[in-house]
Amino acid sequence: MELGMDSFAAMFGNDESNAISSSDAIAQLLERIEHADRSGLDVFGIGEHHRKEFLDSAPAVILAAAAARTKRIRLTSAVTVLSAADPVRVFQNFATLDLISGGRAEMVVGRGSSIEAFPLFGFDLQNYDELFSEKLGLLLNIRANESVTWSGKFRPALKDLAIYPRPLQDPIPIWLGVGGTPESFARAGTLGLPLMVAIIGGETHRFRPLVDLYRAAGKKAGYAPEQLKVGVHSLGYVAGTTQEALDGFYPGYAKTMTRIGKERGWPPVTRAQFDAQTGPKGALLVGSPEEVAKKILMHSDALGGIVRLTFQMDVADQPHVKLMEAIELLGTRVKALINS
Repeated sequence: MELGMDSFAAMFGNDESNAISSSDAIAQLLERIEHADRSGLDVFGIGEHHRKEFLDSAPAVILAAAAARTKRIRLTSAVTVLSAADPVRVFQNFATLDLISGGRAEMVVGRGSSIEAFPLFGFDLQNYDELFSEKLGLLLNIRANESVTWSGKFRPALKDLAIYPRPLQDPIPIWLGVGGTPESFARAGTLGLPLMVAIIGGETHRFRPLVDLYRAAGKKAGYAPEQLKVGVHSLGYVAGTTQEALDGFYPGYAKTMTRIGKERGWPPVTRAQFDAQTGPKGALLVGSPEEVAKKILMHSDALGGIVRLTFQMDVADQPHVKLMEAIELLGTRVKALINS
């Protein structure tokens, strides 16, 4: 199983003791990606948001900077909000990243759970799914063909136009990022795309029927089981002991998720809820290397087998030094335990 990290380049500024400039925050993020590469992690993903508390509005730029400082780690979006983007430019950006990195680029594309990109780039939220479906079809067409003839509803037509550069990888990997919508799981299976499931709360085993739907749709479309890869994106944190991890992660996690909850109608996070989420069936991966490795394997079993798991740890506004220590533990201890 591949193990990695995702980051939204968070810049919450909630804790004055951790407050730094945007420039320094990006520098520290690049240092963490470089450290993840040295520590043996397999993949690092950068999300996409268009709001003050995140610095990831141009993920391909961050990943290109990381490509110049790393040697082996795969570099991906997490996720590209394809509904509000031009598939031609998305492909060109990641094909260029692939060339810079020597064939280490990937994309995870999705509809986006944050909606700020839609009005920013002039798209109507009422077309949320239709936009994504059309643009995903175009992106896959571009990946498969150097010259493209295409027409659709939301973008000017292409008539036998060549799209460059072409990536080093043929094909460049494109994963479909999903939350909890059955139609999204079925779409990924029908297209034979690898699936990245964002499980940031609740109980992991409850996603099994959706993963089964993905696999059934893929089988019906004629794809072999080994083509239907499943990955999980999860919130988590690793420290020397489980108690250290729980106590270190909870304050920032509760503050962040409560703030997000005000926007989305969720109740404030309590310690009791957090403890349930970090328990055996809960989605959060917080604990010692041994506890986290054990729970990753439980997640994999619950979903019928996964090939990749990526942590998002900067949701809790942890200091850079603590994240560096956690990356070291993930790469040198957790990875070994889950693959032993």
